Amino acid sequence: MANSNSDVRLGIIGIGNMGSTHARNVLDGKIPRCRLTAICDAVESNRDRVPEAKAFSDPSEMLRSGEIDAVLIATPHYSHTTLGIEALEAGLHVLVEKPISVHKADCERLIAAHRGGPKQVFAAMFNQRTDPHYRKVRQLIRDGELGAIRRVNWIITKWFRTEMYYASGGWRATWKGEGGGVLLNQCPHQLDLFQWMFGMPQKVRAFCGFGRHHDIEVEDEVTAYLEYADGANGIFITSTGEAPGTNRLEITGERGRLVVEEDRLSFLRNETPMTEFSRRSEFSFGRPPVWDVNIPVRGHGGQHNEILKNFVDAIVDGTELIAPAAEGIHSVELANAILLSAFRDASVELPIEGAEYESALRERIENSTFQKKEVRRVEEDLSNSFNT
Repeated sequence: MANSNSDVRLGIIGIGNMGSTHARNVLDGKIPRCRLTAICDAVESNRDRVPEAKAFSDPSEMLRSGEIDAVLIATPHYSHTTLGIEALEAGLHVLVEKPISVHKADCERLIAAHRGGPKQVFAAMFNQRTDPHYRKVRQLIRDGELGAIRRVNWIITKWFRTEMYYASGGWRATWKGEGGGVLLNQCPHQLDLFQWMFGMPQKVRAFCGFGRHHDIEVEDEVTAYLEYADGANGIFITSTGEAPGTNRLEITGERGRLVVEEDRLSFLRNETPMTEFSRRSEFSFGRPPVWDVNIPVRGHGGQHNEILKNFVDAIVDGTELIAPAAEGIHSVELANAILLSAFRDASVELPIEGAEYESALRERIENSTFQKKEVRRVEEDLSNSFNT
């Protein structure tokens, strides 16, 4: 295993778009104290993308090879669980791409396999946690600057995808191959940030469009209503069928309205908390005076490279993780609850039972009659591969 006097020897499973990007960043020296010593992919042409590292076609062989101290798993979603468990049981440090698993029951199995304690680092690739906009929002909430949260609206429809994207692999956007659509592929980041900033809701009522905009069987449009135990509520809207799309997070608290949009963080701050003003005001149409506060935030943080650097620092120095993998269960459970609500056309209480959703997903898979009209090979073709 790596120690403070040696580099971390990293292996990557899945040399698709993300896996090959991670590999190139390590090879280019962007991740200090980290060496890429092995890669693994089922497709030879993908392995050929990274000739600098020892190549494997069998993940188990790489995990047992002694060539690596740590592994980054960048494969289709279902295999995150099986490969993650195998890597953890082999005593390796593990960094898994999002989502950590497809459903809550698999998350529980994966997390249970992490028995190495603080000496065995287990992290998730939630790179949006490095964005200073969301870090600042979380800080303002925790510091009480917004007061009690009353309402959260997040419209994230900048995930536009073409038919070619979905046709690039037979496993894409199917219950059996991917386990879901926009909630499992594009939105784990926003769902993670949602719970990271606001906590988990108590109840979900959701409406999903399954193949509304594309020739797919899973969700490509979602509107979800979230209720919290303290009376706060939220709306989460996402789609892969809208262009140009929107990414707007609006938070209403007792002390005003905070908005993250177009690389700006703006705060209309009430001089007096709104409920206090309402109770004390002598005017029927009075409103608390506000301060228009533009909060200076630059850039979007180190993203994937910062998470990978942090992973290496945690292995070598014991640095606290930005995104512990154990926290990845929350975004998966939120996605599962939204889908379960749509399946049932009813509200769903949280926490959900992992086995209950697993059963509902299995039923979807077993009853599916969907067949893609065409699978087209493109430059980043991922069919019959380990890649995401």
